[in-house]
Amino acid sequence: MNEPSVRETDPPGSERRAHTGGGHVDAGDAGYRKSLTSRHINMIAIGGAIGTGLFLGAGGRLATAGPSLALAYALCGVVAFLVVRALGELVLHRPSSGAFVSYAREFLGEKGAFVAGWMYFLNWATTGIADITAVATYTHYWGMFADVPQWVIALVALAVVLTVNLISVRIFGELEFWFAIVKVGALTLFMLIGIYLLATHHPVGGHSPGPALITDNGGVFPTGSLAMLLVIQGVVFAYASVELVGVTAGETAEPAKVVPRAINSIMWRVALFYVGTVVLLTMLLPWNAYSSGESPFVTVLSRLGVPAAGGVMNLVVLTAALSSLNSGLYSTGRILRSMALSGSAPRFTGVMSRSQVPYGGILLTSGFCVLGVGLNYLVPSEAFEIVLNFAAIGILSTWAMIMLCHLLFWRKARAGQLNRPDYRLPGSPWTELVTLAFLALVLVLMWADGGAGRTTVLSLPVIAAALVGSWFLVRRRVAALQDGAGPGSGG
Repeated sequence: MNEPSVRETDPPGSERRAHTGGGHVDAGDAGYRKSLTSRHINMIAIGGAIGTGLFLGAGGRLATAGPSLALAYALCGVVAFLVVRALGELVLHRPSSGAFVSYAREFLGEKGAFVAGWMYFLNWATTGIADITAVATYTHYWGMFADVPQWVIALVALAVVLTVNLISVRIFGELEFWFAIVKVGALTLFMLIGIYLLATHHPVGGHSPGPALITDNGGVFPTGSLAMLLVIQGVVFAYASVELVGVTAGETAEPAKVVPRAINSIMWRVALFYVGTVVLLTMLLPWNAYSSGESPFVTVLSRLGVPAAGGVMNLVVLTAALSSLNSGLYSTGRILRSMALSGSAPRFTGVMSRSQVPYGGILLTSGFCVLGVGLNYLVPSEAFEIVLNFAAIGILSTWAMIMLCHLLFWRKARAGQLNRPDYRLPGSPWTELVTLAFLALVLVLMWADGGAGRTTVLSLPVIAAALVGSWFLVRRRVAALQDGAGPGSGG
């Protein structure tokens, strides 16, 4: 039986605590419906690993790094898999809709949960702005929308996805399922076309497909190995939202059965859809035939003379952006509720609707996305780049927090304080340490790349100061809820 949900009239902390494994108790786990099925979780895992970073961003990265982009995708894919595998072990230890924020609370205390939650909010609030900007930009591809202001399209996209998230978690799951079907279907069809072109040596834009297009155009590293390293920061962003499968664990009836299967499938999907697709692209056209202003799939299909290739792929990229926005509203709603019930987020983000949707947190994230509508009104040509780098900081901090929580979990298990499930992250503690070092390297690469990346790294002290200041505002309320005295008067 589900725990009673928190209504608008219930103060945070007044509901029964949700009892979970490992001896830890998290109020934010109470009240959810177990509406997500194995079908939903599997496709959410696929959708989380396939986004606009491949459909659109791969063109510019191919033009920068050439065929070595496949190595960058492989390296970052392994790191993403290790992160989500670590999260999977924590999920089996204790399924939680608060996911890594709940685990940070268990292993790092309320301060750790506070940092983890708000950095994740920064990630998805800025990603949401990037998503609605992308939707508006892609929609302008079709002439009938050319005269519609970019900010209007962004606002409509936000309103539609917000409405879906507010109805029920099952509707969210269904939408993500079909979004993933579109993305996987498009990639599969393209790969079948590419394999046919390779097998028959059918010319593509005057070039004969095959490995010779790699060897005759500078090899794997035509612009040097440094170029491959510098694109890694953008490739990491392409894998953002793989951690979403951990958030969904609190709303599925059999997380111990469903989550490991979904996570294990991520590795081969990354190998097939990212690495395989990039290798295929470099054997269909020379690497310097691609550009940042066009999807690499559109580049190939247009060289073949396929009618409406641009329109079809534009629809797929539009789907990927809507999927990302949908995921962001879903996950931040659950994360913010977990934080609100511990006192570290605004009280209204802890309330749930009659359909057991944490609408307070969803509305807060949507409110920040509205700022993105304002950016699209004021600086439509710069809105995407302004927010993209801040989203990257949020992703890096989220992944680092997951690995840090798992490292502390491993230490407690080794000390005999906890039992590790059979489904484990291999190679602990070295796996966690190497992954944390890699994430630190990405920050260094952002600095080395200059421009917006360096500006973002320079903003880290400001973000840290904001987190410290905000913690002092809420710490008395957090302490009061920990003591069971209800919301305090401070902060």
